[in-house]
This record gives sequence, structure tokens and C-alpha cells, in this order.
Amino acid sequence: MITVIDQALLDELCAEAADGPRRRMNRNFHPYDDHPAHRLLNAMQPDSYIPPHRHLDPNKDETFVVLRGLLGLLLFDDAGGVVRGVKVGAAALCVPGNPLRGQATAIGVDIPHGTWHTAVALEPDTVFLEAKSGPYLPFTAEEKAPWAPAENAPEAAPYLAALKQAFSKS
Repeated sequence: MITVIDQALLDELCAEAADGPRRRMNRNFHPYDDHPAHRLLNAMQPDSYIPPHRHLDPNKDETFVVLRGLLGLLLFDDAGGVVRGVKVGAAALCVPGNPLRGQATAIGVDIPHGTWHTAVALEPDTVFLEAKSGPYLPFTAEEKAPWAPAENAPEAAPYLAALKQAFSKS
């Protein structure tokens, strides 16, 4: 059986993200966590915080393609300094003639393993397709950014606001 990725599915997933405590929601297409290829939709609201992290496994390069909304991807150096920020938006944001053109500089990104990164939703109901190799494994201590607050820490909300400031200038 196929899964059709349509507006109804995106609407459903965005509603689940808006209602969830983490303010984001995954819809996995891979059948189980040990599956060798992970493919999923990730819906995010602007107040959802993904702590910066990296994947050290050389098989864990990660690809994002934005289907709806606008995502801010941030890359960091080992000390937590922002090296690069990329606005990644749905294809419509990049189409000539669209009055919103220019809000995004890309429709997708491929992130090599070992790269410190995070993503922030710059618009409500942002959805991206994510692909990477499995199996799912929790982050090791070396994959968690020691300079960034944990997801539920009191410092997380101000840190997220500071990350988004990198995109208010562009």
C-alpha cells in the first residue's frame, strides 16, 4: 500500500504538531526503528526546539526537503558559533513570479555526518521530508552539543529565540 503525501496529510500532521507538547510531530514511512532507511515527514511549529546535534556515524548523512513553510537550518562550529544559516522553503517560495519568492534560498539541504546542526521553523505549520539511514539510535553524549541547552531546560526558549535572530537579518 502506498502513502499519498497530499495537503490533507500535511494538514493532519501540522494539527498534531500544534497540539503536541514538543510542538512537532513525525510521520514515519519506515516500518520500524531498525529499518536501514529512515524516511519521514517532520511537522514543526515556530516554538519547537531541536537541540543542536550531530550524527557521528559515517552512514548518517541527513537530507531535508521542505514541503510546506519555511525552515531555518543552522550549522555550528565545535564551540557553538553559527557557521552558516540557510533558509529552506517549499518550492513555491523559490518559483519565479511568486510574490513570496526570495524568502527561501533552497528547497532542500543535505547535511554530512559529523556536522553540528539544528532546524527551526520560521513559519507555522512547516513540514519537511527527512531521509537518513537507520537504525534509530538515541544521541550519544558526543553527538549532543555541550554548549546548547537541553530540550526542556529553562534556557531553551531564549536560546531558540536567539537562533531565530540569525534569520531576521537576512
